[in-house]
Formats: sequence, structure tokens, C-alpha cells
Amino acid sequence: MNKKIALIFFVLFSVVLFSQQQQPKTRILFVFDASNSMLGKWETNRKIDVAKDMLIKLIDSLQTIPGVETALRVYGFQSYVPPQDCNDTKLVVPFSKNNRYDIVSFLNNVEPRGTTPIARSLELAANDFPKCENCRNIIILITDGIEACDGDPCAVSLALQKKGVILRPFVLGIGLDVNFKESFECIGTYYDARSESDFNDLIGVVIYQALNNTSCQINLLSENGLPSETDVNMTFYDRLSGKIKHNFIHTINDRGNPDTIALDPLFTYDVVIHTIPPVHIDSIKLEVGKHSIFATDAPQGILQLKDNSNKQSNINAIVRQSGKMTTINVQNINTNEKYIVGKYDLEILTLPRIYLYDVSIKQSYTTTIQIPRSGTITVIRQFEVYGSIYSIKDDKMVWVCNLQSNTLRKNIKLQPGKYTIVYRAKGEKRTYKTKQKTITVTSGSTKMVRLN
Repeated sequence: MNKKIALIFFVLFSVVLFSQQQQPKTRILFVFDASNSMLGKWETNRKIDVAKDMLIKLIDSLQTIPGVETALRVYGFQSYVPPQDCNDTKLVVPFSKNNRYDIVSFLNNVEPRGTTPIARSLELAANDFPKCENCRNIIILITDGIEACDGDPCAVSLALQKKGVILRPFVLGIGLDVNFKESFECIGTYYDARSESDFNDLIGVVIYQALNNTSCQINLLSENGLPSETDVNMTFYDRLSGKIKHNFIHTINDRGNPDTIALDPLFTYDVVIHTIPPVHIDSIKLEVGKHSIFATDAPQGILQLKDNSNKQSNINAIVRQSGKMTTINVQNINTNEKYIVGKYDLEILTLPRIYLYDVSIKQSYTTTIQIPRSGTITVIRQFEVYGSIYSIKDDKMVWVCNLQSNTLRKNIKLQPGKYTIVYRAKGEKRTYKTKQKTITVTSGSTKMVRLN
């Protein structure tokens, strides 16, 4: 193994050892081409011998890295061509700890014979990974030829990635014609080894990418473009499968900068910043070994709702973006809440309801909405009634609430103002027996209302 590869593995070991408690287990399935074409000469030796030698050295190095397991699937070694056996693919060494001897032993003895069923091999590879809640499933395909059967490797690979079964595969092409490049780029990340030296270096590059996290920083920008917004959850989704990968509470570190987070660079991420309303960053792609910064506008201000009671309230306010019907939050009275800068419509669930439109939320500013403190009426009656409470606006009766017909005593909180109660005894069969009573409610007051 040359010095470059040795250095890569030293770095890998250091990084993985340092962060092994935080990292999921990494399982690498090598899908190895032992088809007839691998008998061809490639510089100093047969392709199969060069590939065997490098893969054995690689397996030896991986055995020393914590949290990494390997397995081997081989195709094209069981049946001679012709005829063409498109089912000639087999998991020859399953995932387990300390399986180095089994992999090396098989590689030392396998000889190329058959065809190249890449799609079938990828399809079956989905079952090669035992169920695991916290594992990264990686496929590294080593081949010198394109699909020789009727399968569609691109469709199979994409379907497995969308299901979250595997990450985007790595494909190492051994002396392939440059015209075949597009055939493999749709399967995964393709590397073209034109020479033995290229192959030697590229294996190290692939393993480096497969095992290492890389760093990124999410800047939540204020109106003046400063990355000062923080203390909000960020959900990272795998863009392809839609599965949740991470949740992080955004943090400003002790240097006053958004804190660095480590992410798996094999995913493309969609990020939801859970401000109110949420902010989205789509298609985040990371480059291994390079610190990336992603920014989005997330200026926030505070909405304060209060009624001067200084007590926890059971009254809520529905908050909507101005002119829209979708509820984005239900905020309790006597609380503060952050919102993205803009205008909002409030529906405060008092009796009667209070509607406020185009309430402005400004950057780093607290907008205070003072809600009149309710008063309480205790409605007492000696008999069950049908009836309702109304407020009078512009000489029109505006319904506030209904009286419960089967309740003889009821406390009702009402906003300050004048109200009319219209009612009739439940057992009364004559319409003209309808009665009404006018009351005045003041903030913080309690009033007994008897319905005779």
C-alpha cells in the first residue's frame, strides 16, 4: 500500500475513533466483478488480480477501524459463458465482525467465468444488509464492464436509495471505455480507474468519502444580513428518501458564530428551520473534507399577548399570516412567541372573539398586543332554557355564545361591554314568553345574572 493510502487510513482511524460514540455503524458491501472479462490484461497483471490485491489490502485496513463491518457479494464466477446466466450473483461472505479471513480466502480462490448481472446483484444486495436502526449501508461496486443482462442498474439503485435501504453507491470502473461513464453515473458516484495507479488511489478516496463526516454551518440571517438568529430546531431530511436524518437546535458558539455540525456527506439534505412559519433550505450537498456554509433569511421578532392579569390564561389566539387562512400557531395569552418578520392576522378566542389584522412583527422587536381583561358573569336559572348571549354593534345583534339548556348555573367569561341575553323557558310552548336581559361587563368583575 502506498504512502498516500496509508495516510488516508490513518486519518480515517483517527476521525472514526474520535467520534465513534456519535456515529452509526457503517456497513460496506463490496460487489465484486468476477465475470469473464476480468481475465483481461491490465498493465502489469490481469484485471482480476489487480482488483483482488487492492481489495485485500483494503479489507485489512478496514478491520482496524471501529464501527465498520464489511461483506462481499460476487457475480460472474459460478457459470461459464456461453450460455449467459443472469442469476450468477451471490453473497459469499455476509456481514459480521472479524470476517477478514473469509473474504480474503474467497478472493484468493475465485476465478472469472461468467457474465455481468449488475442490476440483479444490486437488487439482491438490498437483502444482504441485516435490519439495523442505526446503520449506514454502503455499496462499493468494482467492475470492468457494463450491464450484460436485461436489468436496469440505474432504476434498481434509485429505488433502493429512495427506500433508504442503501446510500448512493460508489462505482469503481477498471479500465472502462470512457463512453460507458454515463451508464454508471446514474447508479452512484462513479470513479474511472484508467490505470493500476489510479485504481490504487481511488480506492482510498472512496473509503475516505464513505467513512468520514464533514462539517457545515447554518447561518440564520437577520434583516441586516447578520447570522444572529438562533435557538431554533433544524430538521435534516434525506432529500431522496424523505426520511428524517437529524434534529439540531441551532446554537451560537462561544465565539459568537453559528456552531459547526458534522453531517454525512453521502446524503443530499432538505432542511426545515422550525421558525414560525418555517423556513426551508433545499438540496444541501456537502463536499468531503470541506467546511460548507449555508445561509437563509430568518429574521424574527416577538409577539407578546397580555391581558394584565399576570396569570396563566386559558385563552388562546389563532395566528395566521396576513391574508391567509392557514393557522401557523395557537398562542396562549400572557406569553411571548417569536415569528418571522412580517404581518399577521390574529383571532383571539375570547367571548366575543377579537380580530386583529396586519399586526406587524419587526426584527428584534417585541410587538405587544394588550387584550382587555375579561369579566365573569354567573348565569343562574331555576329552569332549563333555550337562549343566547349577543353583543350590540351598529344596531345589530351579534351572536356571542349559546346558553346550555341543561345547565342551571354557568360561569361565562366575557370581554368588557354591553350584552343582551335572549331566552325562553324550555317547557314554555308560547313564543311571546321569550325574555331578554341587558347586562354590562367590566374588566375583572364578577356579576350574578338570574334568569327568571
